[in-house]
Formats: sequence, structure tokens, C-alpha cells
Amino acid sequence: MVSRSVILLGPALHAVSGVSTHVRQLLGSDLAHRVRLWHFQVGSEGRSERGYQKILRVLASPVSLAAVILRQRADVVHLNTSLLAKSYWRDLMYVLVARVLRRKIVYQVHGGRLPQDFFAGNAILTAVLRRTLRACNVIVVLAEAELDAYRRFVPEKRILIIPNAIEPTDFAGGKRVVRASEPLRLAYLGRITRDKGVFEIVEAMRILKDRGVQVQLSIAGSGAEEISMREAVTQAGLEGQVRFYSPVFGPEKRAFWAETDIFLFPTYREGLPYSLLESMASGVVPIACAVGAIPDVVRNEVHGLLVPPRDPRALADAVATLNADRVRLTDMADAACSRVASHYSVGRLTEDLSRLYGSL
Repeated sequence: MVSRSVILLGPALHAVSGVSTHVRQLLGSDLAHRVRLWHFQVGSEGRSERGYQKILRVLASPVSLAAVILRQRADVVHLNTSLLAKSYWRDLMYVLVARVLRRKIVYQVHGGRLPQDFFAGNAILTAVLRRTLRACNVIVVLAEAELDAYRRFVPEKRILIIPNAIEPTDFAGGKRVVRASEPLRLAYLGRITRDKGVFEIVEAMRILKDRGVQVQLSIAGSGAEEISMREAVTQAGLEGQVRFYSPVFGPEKRAFWAETDIFLFPTYREGLPYSLLESMASGVVPIACAVGAIPDVVRNEVHGLLVPPRDPRALADAVATLNADRVRLTDMADAACSRVASHYSVGRLTEDLSRLYGSL
């Protein structure tokens, strides 16, 4: 019997965003049969609006949330956010609304900065952040490093780690065989922004070209740095080795991963990216940075390779290493696929959140 009503706060469901993917996944999972789930759209992602329209929306949004909570008789307000300045100040209003209406608050953090560093030593603003977190009933994080940081920041609060998840069978294919005679197929999938390490990918490709390592790179996504990245590819003389694609979804995304051997993801800052889980479930070996929850998922030299952020040479070295040892690459692909299937399934996520909502 459905006993709870939960408002899920997050971006537009069609937005290209890990948080949007998370909310879509919950709405389509078995969790929706255990509790009543409602989506409340926040933020600018997935919207097309003029400046004055954005101002009006921001001003009206807390009132709109209050109306939805009362109309749907919601018991729980589940914020899906990142600890970034823009997101924090926006979501502070939603926390206040939920508190005034005496609803339970789940504050789930999908990456961003750690709380100790968020306001860069400003004692007053740090105290405001601590007060905000104390106003919530439970804080949910994605990574072990975040769990430790939040427990030190607000030791009196209930803090849980609930990693993201996917449906592994949606991406699993047959056993990967990487032929030694063919160039490795590299890929990046996600937002094309500087903090994802996209320019390090271009530089790594240039280094590999200079070394005579034959590889192909596919880039699927869009973002603020797309034009600059295309220009960087041209300036490096890589047009024949790099192909750009629009964002891919559903069957197109599965086909994209099926044609990929290595996922390049040298991001500077991260939560637990769905692209990482999807690629590994598809038997694609990740080369990524040990930030956020990535080292929780990827054991270095078992499921993939971990490299330092902002280090294109290390990225190129990692690609060259796997290019020279295709048997090792195939073994990593199998290990990556098994890792996601055993630890990061939607069934596990549903059980975790069902228990959490019930405990509130």
C-alpha cells in the first residue's frame, strides 16, 4: 500500500543532466509503486526563457512549491542538488518552505564542492550552510569522501551514502573483443565544459598523434565550450580523428557505447556520473580522474585507469598503455561490466530510498 507522497525537486526531465537522469530513473522505477512520486522542476536547465521570465520564475517558485506540497499532501520534500553557489542559494528557499510546512526534508547532494571548502573560509556564510544542513532530516551523498566530509561538518545529522544506479541489462552486450589490428575507439559523452577535462582530451589526442598511436575519438554532447573545443581540434590537426555528435539518448546511446572501447573522462569535479556507470555496463573501459565517487566505482587497473586531473600527458600515457595491451583491455572491460551489475543496479537504489522514506 502506498503510504508516502514525495516531491522530487530537480531540473527538467528532458535536460542533459545527471540529476535529470536520476529523477527520471526514480519516476520510472519500482519506487513509484511504493510511494507517490511527483516531480517539481527547478533551475534553468531544460528551459528557454528571457531574463525577466527567469526573474519571475525564481520569485514565484517557492510559492509554487508550497502549493504543490499542499495539493499533493506531500510528506517528504526530496531536493536533488549540487553544492554550487547558484544551486545552494536557490534551494535554500525550498528548504525554508518545507520547514515552514513541517515536511520531512531529504537533501541529496550530487557533487559540487565539499562543505568545509564551499564558502572559502567565510565564517558567517559557512555557519549559514551548516544551519541549512541542520534544517534537513537527512543528507544523502554519493561518495565515501563526501560521507566523511559531511559527517565532520555536521556530525549531529543523519548522513547516508546512496550511490546512483542504472539498469545494467539496458546496456549489457556480448563479451568484448578488442582486435589488435584496429585503432582503439575512444569516446567522451557528456556536457562539453572546461571542468569536464575536454581540453585535456584534445591535448592527449595531439600527444598520441605525435607518438604515432592510431586512435579515433567520438564526442557526444553539447555545452558552453563546444565551439572552443571544435576550434582546438582543428588547431591540433585532429579533424580526421575526431567526430562530434549531438547528445544521444536511448537506443542511440546504447549504439554509441557499443562502438566504443575506452571512455575518456578526465573531469575535475564530479558526483557519481551516469555516463561512467552506463559505459562500464556496456563493457567500455574508463580512463578517469579519482574525484567524487569515481574511485568508489573504479578500482585502478582492475575496472579502468585513474589519472590526475589537468594532466593530458597522463591521459595519453593511459591510452597508450591499453592500446599496447589489448588482452588487458578486454579483461578490464569484463571486470567493469560485472562491477556495475553487482553494485549499481536500480533495484538496489529502489530499496535504499524505500527504506529511507519509510524511516522518515
